[in-house]
Amino acid sequence: MNKNRLKWTACALAAVVGFSGTGIEAAATGNVGSVLPSAGIEFSLQDEEKSTALSALKEESDKEAAEQEENASSEFENEGISVGSVQVGGFSDLASTSDKVSKASEKKIQDTIVVSEGYTKDLKAAAGSGLSEEEESFKNLVIARVNDYVNVRDIPSEEGEIVGKLYNKSVGSFIEEENGWYKISSGSVEGYVKGEYCVTGDEAVDYAKEVGTRIATVTTTTLKVREQPGLDETVLGLVPIEDELIVTEEMDGWVKVNIEEGDGYVSMDYVTLSTEFVKAESIAEEKARLAKEEEARKAAQAAAKKKTAENKASGSKGEDGGKTYANPTGSTGADVVQFAKQFVGNPYVYGGTSLTNGADCSGFVMSVYKNFGVNLPHSSAADRSVGAAVNGLENAQPGDIICYSGHVGIYAGNGQIVHASTSKTGIIVSSATYRSILSIRRIL
Repeated sequence: MNKNRLKWTACALAAVVGFSGTGIEAAATGNVGSVLPSAGIEFSLQDEEKSTALSALKEESDKEAAEQEENASSEFENEGISVGSVQVGGFSDLASTSDKVSKASEKKIQDTIVVSEGYTKDLKAAAGSGLSEEEESFKNLVIARVNDYVNVRDIPSEEGEIVGKLYNKSVGSFIEEENGWYKISSGSVEGYVKGEYCVTGDEAVDYAKEVGTRIATVTTTTLKVREQPGLDETVLGLVPIEDELIVTEEMDGWVKVNIEEGDGYVSMDYVTLSTEFVKAESIAEEKARLAKEEEARKAAQAAAKKKTAENKASGSKGEDGGKTYANPTGSTGADVVQFAKQFVGNPYVYGGTSLTNGADCSGFVMSVYKNFGVNLPHSSAADRSVGAAVNGLENAQPGDIICYSGHVGIYAGNGQIVHASTSKTGIIVSSATYRSILSIRRIL
């Protein structure tokens, strides 16, 4: 074994490479710089016949190193060693080079690199913090943590023009920091938010999990939600295609979701997973949204008044074995609730839209509002975007739509909803806060 090989073998066994300074040039064929972005060093593994950049190796005259060289020579003379893939601190393939100490089988080296100034860096920390790829991406988020919203300005100053709003728990992508202001990109908005009202970096990782909504979107016609993970387990409930369910847990091949019947499990083969964040809204978008919502409400109110007039002209109608149900007599949200409560006690039927013979949750809401001349989708997920947004249950009014994971009902006032609950309970009145509310929408 030549002198160069002995030298590298000694380094492999000692598992320590000492550097006399930090101004070391590197010519490694592997992308070592990307492995140690914060170590402030670069290094190479080359033969002495080439221009080597490792100028601070321990002196060859060191007796201990010489003894290690002799031992290494006898131990690995037949087997050989390759430094083509180095493993340090338990992480393999962190550095690589085409130079070989011998042509025999590859051996990985495990230990830490000691920098000359006494700075020891575990390569586990250099390679990453152990976070998943998605979690690492959360570090680049800027998340508002305020009561309502933080203004997005065109310059990093309170004198800047307001170009948008980053609402509480809304998210933007970090671009740069300037004098305590974060420049962000969120939706169609790009500008500056005051840093004291937001979190980013490591602090944003856990907060992103809290404010983000993990969604499972159904991709099959009718999804079976089971009581336990397994295709032979009891079916808890059914969910239609394109419905969106809140994910509470992820496991191998299955996700735990929340539906009206309770917590259940669905196969990942029949859903797509995503994390939803609320983005900033530009001033122009806010104006356009409010105008559109107001227009939609006026149209719904006009349709309700017209339908009410028609209903008064036609009188009441009898249904369901002779039981009589009154037609709507007004066009307000309170009138919607009064009409809907007539059907309490009637059955829940998956996919149904009949107020008397059976409806599911969105079918019930759709059919109630149809009697007021308002057309709504037969989907609890789609109901989350109809009408106008209502900020919090404390601002809800009778007739508003309350949206949950895989479920929807009509707010009846006094903290209650009327809804087609389950096949066991049928159409009932219950607490609006019995589950986490995703959104509240106002139709009239």
